[in-house]
Amino acid sequence: MACGLAGVAARADIDPNSGIDLVRIGSVGNAPWTGGPIGGDQAIGRGGVNYEYSIGKFEVTTAQWSEFMNAAFDRPTNDRIPFVVAPQLWGAVAASPTTSGGRRWSVPAGREMLPVGGINWRTAAIYCNWLENNKSAARSAFMSGAYDVGTFGNTGTIFTDQLTHNTNARYWIPMWDEQIKAFHFDPNKNGPGQAGYWLYSQTSDNPPIPGPPPSMGGSGQVNAGLTSADPFAIPLGAYTTVMSPWGLFDAGGATSEWTESPYGFVGLYGDRIIDGSSWQDPVDDDAIARRFTDFPGVASSGYGFRIASSIPAPSSGVFVLLGTASMSHHRRRRVATSFLMLKR
Repeated sequence: MACGLAGVAARADIDPNSGIDLVRIGSVGNAPWTGGPIGGDQAIGRGGVNYEYSIGKFEVTTAQWSEFMNAAFDRPTNDRIPFVVAPQLWGAVAASPTTSGGRRWSVPAGREMLPVGGINWRTAAIYCNWLENNKSAARSAFMSGAYDVGTFGNTGTIFTDQLTHNTNARYWIPMWDEQIKAFHFDPNKNGPGQAGYWLYSQTSDNPPIPGPPPSMGGSGQVNAGLTSADPFAIPLGAYTTVMSPWGLFDAGGATSEWTESPYGFVGLYGDRIIDGSSWQDPVDDDAIARRFTDFPGVASSGYGFRIASSIPAPSSGVFVLLGTASMSHHRRRRVATSFLMLKR
């Protein structure tokens, strides 16, 4: 595995409002991906971003998600938040609610960094709203902010959800271009100032090795395609020497990550784009050329996400139809390139 140098231009710090470890992504106006040796490349022309943004160093964690779940579910039955679905695989356990008719979870010590699987796109969008409103318990804090929940719905297989986040939002689900850049683009891949894209999100042009990390007695580089270990017990960030060019952990493995980008014909979008491999996927799904799509209401056990944000890391100034939950990717599609996709 080669080691990129983009990390020297990126810093990660905890955002005091969201509690998320954010990494600032620079190299404004980078060139898009032009293709490579992998057939059926679905990312050609993508990955160029002409503004700075931040993105989570990790996928959302069990500790972060349990705080949100408790805010959304530990409330009277007649005040439940629509479209919010509890995850299938995470480190939290059921706890006694503080509100009659509510639901609540707690996180046992040592399980705070376990990944969260079984998040649908709409629940992720509502989480962004909640962060946007400073984690208020008010119902309105879940219903608008980054996305208008009032738009969520579908006509047959075409969803009516707001396509992109509000332009003044501080938190959103990353667009596919933002995710490709953060996962694969390295401004110094071929030497100082010589930019390029790595084929795989572990800062490598070779597929990662699946398996438990060294800290758990293995020699793996990614929590994907595992057959001899419990993939749900591997914490985020456990592969301490394996990261994207910008220093993001688990860009491959753990969960496949939702993006904001819609997929379908212009004006007739039925899916959102999902990027990267998950626990049960082959490691080749980490390749830049690969992506999948699914309906925003589907909460398969391998679906998660990380936050994008307009908020600079505190020290950044020092550097320039509703689906039903499933235990498998029962609907996820590897899609052809003939459709048109919305691109910011």
